[in-house]
Amino acid sequence: MHRVTYHSHGGPEVLVHESAPDPIPGPGELLIRVEAIGVTLPSVRATRNPATPLPGVLGGEVAGPVVAVGPGVDDFAPGDRVTSLTFSGSYTDLAVAPAMMASRIPPGATAVQAVSLVRSGHVALAALHTAALRPDESVLITGAASGVGHLLVQLARSRRVVAAVGSPEKAGFVRSLGAHEVVTYAELPELAGKVDVVLDAVGGDLLPAFLGALVPGGRLVFFTSGGGTVPAYELLAGAKTITGMNMRHFSATHRARYEEHEATLWRLLEAGELRPVVHAEFPLAEAAAAHAVIEARANLGKVVLRPVAEMRT
Repeated sequence: MHRVTYHSHGGPEVLVHESAPDPIPGPGELLIRVEAIGVTLPSVRATRNPATPLPGVLGGEVAGPVVAVGPGVDDFAPGDRVTSLTFSGSYTDLAVAPAMMASRIPPGATAVQAVSLVRSGHVALAALHTAALRPDESVLITGAASGVGHLLVQLARSRRVVAAVGSPEKAGFVRSLGAHEVVTYAELPELAGKVDVVLDAVGGDLLPAFLGALVPGGRLVFFTSGGGTVPAYELLAGAKTITGMNMRHFSATHRARYEEHEATLWRLLEAGELRPVVHAEFPLAEAAAAHAVIEARANLGKVVLRPVAEMRT
């Protein structure tokens, strides 16, 4: 097989395209011939994290047909078209994925649609579920033009949606998806004390400003790998709350809800009520270029990698 990995820490330039032995699925696993790979922000950040072991094998979303199943797998068979989240080994043309994280791709849907919709849509719906957003509440969505953010804008647009983006050039894009207001991160002070809920996919140095946008008693759902700190007194004085959400925990502890969310995503896609946007597709060997787009926060929607053979189809 061919894969992209890295043997030193750094930016997109450390990614290398190389050959490796074909993997064998273990207990509870699927072997997938990859047709599309969804690039995620945690994977982009992982190459710069000195704590990640080397050589680095990146995770993300994959989609394609099952070619083999491991022991104990009864729900899938070779030939099934699936999409799955893998926590490592996604940047390849043959990926091993946990069967419990896999789902079938409906007839008529493409592999690119699957990696643009399912994982990002799961994160978006889980964030909304965690926030328990009421119809009369306003919501600030950070990273609103990202793979997750642009789906969140669409899913929450029956409320007052304020979309936060990195540059004014992205305003038209998020407005076209249903955002009622758009602010850049430089304009966050103007939002102080004005929104009920924040769904934060950015974190970092901007986290205090996102918390400051909340009304007294407001709540922030944090689902980013970007880190960040806030003064505890801000929580006390404003009676505000921060709740962390990650998909590994959510899918394990809210299994019925997780499966319901998946059905909802495909139903909304088929009905034309949810539109996953693909910013660009890159050949697998050009993963560095895909990472550079996301590091520059230049993407409007999802960035997808594809093995060369699949890009020719």
